[in-house]
Amino acid sequence: MTLVFGRTGQVATELARLAPEATFLGRDAADLADPAACAAAIRDRRPEAVINAAAYTAVDRAEEEEDLARLVNGAAPGAMARACADLGIPFVHVSTDYVFDGKGETPFAPGDPVAPLGAYGRTKLAGEEEVRGAGGAHAILRTSWVFSAHGGNFVKTMLRLSESRDALSIVDDQVGGPTPAADIAAACLGIAPILPVSRTLSGTYHFSGAPDTSWACFARETFDRAGRDVAVTGIPTAEYPTPAARPLNSRLDCSATEAAFGIPRPDWRRGLDAVLVELGAT
Repeated sequence: MTLVFGRTGQVATELARLAPEATFLGRDAADLADPAACAAAIRDRRPEAVINAAAYTAVDRAEEEEDLARLVNGAAPGAMARACADLGIPFVHVSTDYVFDGKGETPFAPGDPVAPLGAYGRTKLAGEEEVRGAGGAHAILRTSWVFSAHGGNFVKTMLRLSESRDALSIVDDQVGGPTPAADIAAACLGIAPILPVSRTLSGTYHFSGAPDTSWACFARETFDRAGRDVAVTGIPTAEYPTPAARPLNSRLDCSATEAAFGIPRPDWRRGLDAVLVELGAT
């Protein structure tokens, strides 16, 4: 049995589709603000693998709630990882490109220096450090620009805005790989059973959609494929200030993930088509 932390988030929802036999723990069963309860849930159930698909993801609000975000994104994964290490259970933890500073144009490799720009990135980095420090079989899977037919995400926001707008200004100098939540879920399920067999594979990996693109181009592709007549004007990040700084370069080098687990970067355009069909937007 696979134990998944998270139930209603984008990745957790896709995990439930791919692995309905897994056990999913929402906040009512395991609140990540209570790390000890998360560890106890693992010890009580003794699953074959654990996937943490839950997190504090409100990037801007984290600037004001960093203590809470650190508890959920840092301490809770650490408690999970230590419980898994004690029981010999593989642990897969989803992280983010926000651990990097976004400088340059070269894709970030897993071993590149980290330098988060804000509270969200700092708390996710704290979680990574806790997971590594636990010493068990683990995979930290950094991803970016997650989208699906569920929850709040860029694709759904663009479709909503297209109902009342025929022109939008979208940031064009942030570049990264949009990643379908369904592909992240499949990657997590593919990685988990390999970890106990090949302990040398434990470590940090990257997984994002291809090809890399900007938010403005992502919006244009969304409107084109959805048949929405919306003109998109690219603007610099400086013209769209937010409480938390966003990395300009979210490109991720995912070659190690394919080499270790045979999982290539997914084409986000195919994922986008599937999401638009599910939303009835085509």
